[in-house]
Amino acid sequence: MKAVFYEKYGDPDVLQYGEQPDPKVGPDSVLVDVRASSVNPVDWKITAGYLDAALPTSFPVIPGWDVAGVVVQPGPSVTEFETGDEVIGYVRMDTVGLGTFAEQVAAPVRTLARKPRNISWAEAATMPLAGLTAYQSLQAVGVGEGDTVLVHNGAGGVGTYAIQIATAWGARVLATASEKNHEFLRSLGAEPLTYGEGLAERLAEAAPEGLDAVVDFVGGEDWVASLEHLKSPERIASVADAEVKDRGGRYIFVRPNPADLLALTELVEAGSVTPVLAESFPLERAADAFRSSMDGHVRGKIAVTVGDQGQE
Repeated sequence: MKAVFYEKYGDPDVLQYGEQPDPKVGPDSVLVDVRASSVNPVDWKITAGYLDAALPTSFPVIPGWDVAGVVVQPGPSVTEFETGDEVIGYVRMDTVGLGTFAEQVAAPVRTLARKPRNISWAEAATMPLAGLTAYQSLQAVGVGEGDTVLVHNGAGGVGTYAIQIATAWGARVLATASEKNHEFLRSLGAEPLTYGEGLAERLAEAAPEGLDAVVDFVGGEDWVASLEHLKSPERIASVADAEVKDRGGRYIFVRPNPADLLALTELVEAGSVTPVLAESFPLERAADAFRSSMDGHVRGKIAVTVGDQGQE
């Protein structure tokens, strides 16, 4: 099969496009014909070797944890999916080696849910990692009806999902972003705030009665500045800074969860959540997709499509 892979750590220039062995389908996995994947910052961080101490790696590595595609072969013990089923998945293994930037992937059923019927392959591929990160972060801090929640980095891939999910759950959402993204945040249902110096004062004005919950998707000083407005210190979660645990909050490293993924699918089909697709690149241009993500100014998510069907 054709795939993107790398044989040593480095920048996007180490990515190659060519033949790799076909996946082996285990008893509790399904073989998926990939229609699209998407880029997450963790992908190029792993490629650069930043997570080498945490994740065992076997070269050559096929990057990618997101997938949207069609089941072509269920494993012998699989009852959850059949040939022809359209699925999405956060296909994170316990080791790094066999990812989703390929024509096919063998995906454990514990990583999959059905694809929403009302969106494209490319849009669907943006859902698993980013959508689950948002969903699980909001769950961790108990966001619900009537809460006022602050989303740091609202215009990013995870933030766009968090705003829409929290709004669907009945929360009032404030979100940080640069001024050029303020109207975009409003279109998602958030009240925008400029990040950076003076944020504490802007929060005091926007939420004089305080914040019920905070979710941080960027790190830096802003989440610390928001603590003085948080009613309960345990209701803050960060995916970017493990020091949040020292303040009584939660550090989130997203986990595959088919029930959570199905809940996201249902929110998308109900029209409560719409994936924000910034741009798409064909599989052979995955290095360009990495570079675009590394630029750090992406609104929403970047997809990597496989074949003509990925462009639907």
